[in-house]
Amino acid sequence: MTASGGQRYGDRLMAEELELRTPHLRLAARAWGPLNGVPVLALHGWLDNAASFDALAPLLPGVRLVALDLTGHGYSDHRPPGVHYHFVDFIPDVVAAADALGWERFSLLGHSLGGGIVSFTAAILPERIDRLAMIEGLGPPTSNPADGPTNLRKAIEQMNALPRKRPPVYPTVEAAIHARCEASGLSWPAAAILVGRGLQPVGEGFGWRTDPRLRFVSPLYLSEPQILAYMARITAPALLICGADGYLVKRAYMQERYARIANLTVKILPGGHHPHLEDPEPCARLLAPFFAGDRTNPHRQMLSF
Repeated sequence: MTASGGQRYGDRLMAEELELRTPHLRLAARAWGPLNGVPVLALHGWLDNAASFDALAPLLPGVRLVALDLTGHGYSDHRPPGVHYHFVDFIPDVVAAADALGWERFSLLGHSLGGGIVSFTAAILPERIDRLAMIEGLGPPTSNPADGPTNLRKAIEQMNALPRKRPPVYPTVEAAIHARCEASGLSWPAAAILVGRGLQPVGEGFGWRTDPRLRFVSPLYLSEPQILAYMARITAPALLICGADGYLVKRAYMQERYARIANLTVKILPGGHHPHLEDPEPCARLLAPFFAGDRTNPHRQMLSF
């Protein structure tokens, strides 16, 4: 593992840049907090990057938060040519990152796709996970089983067409930020944080660092009964933060996932799909005591809005 030192800007600690060498690939990361702080491995959402936690991490005192660029995102390696991005393949990457950090036991924090990944990681490695926190993500997306043959065919067609595809090139960084705002509904400041880490020079303009294969349809989706089996294996104290205008509150099937987790607290905050980035302080007020071990109510607490 290599690192570049953090620094203070105003009264906030800026991130250190890390490079984690795993047996199969190189993962980039950003880190905040003291080396002897509570170890928390953080995973961002689909097409985001480790900068997703730039606003939140400095608000978590006593936490050593390491935010990965997931494979194919940010500064991390991409999958080999011809390989799809399967949801379950992210989980060995997370385990390898924790091993590279020397963390035998640690807590997890995930947003969106990252929330799905950390929930599965906690399910298969309960002996290593102290606490599990998720923001707008719990398990992977699923698909109608009847769509399986169509999805597989489309995934193959997309892979075969990739050499002929020309990714978008933006004339300015501002144009890329505008595109991200339009695609995701993020505010300009929030989009600028992600875009700053997500762009690379391309000719006389800028293009995305993210692997274009991340946009492909998955060749194979897990069924909901399979996902529920993973939820039932989670034993760590778990906290799920949802945005009142986010994705999860609109999905009725999530209630069954909640019910399968033995020690889950669900909190609903104002905002959309990126509450930790758009308005980090309410998230920090929930996460700081959670990672510190302060569970005033250890039982499930479902809040409405």
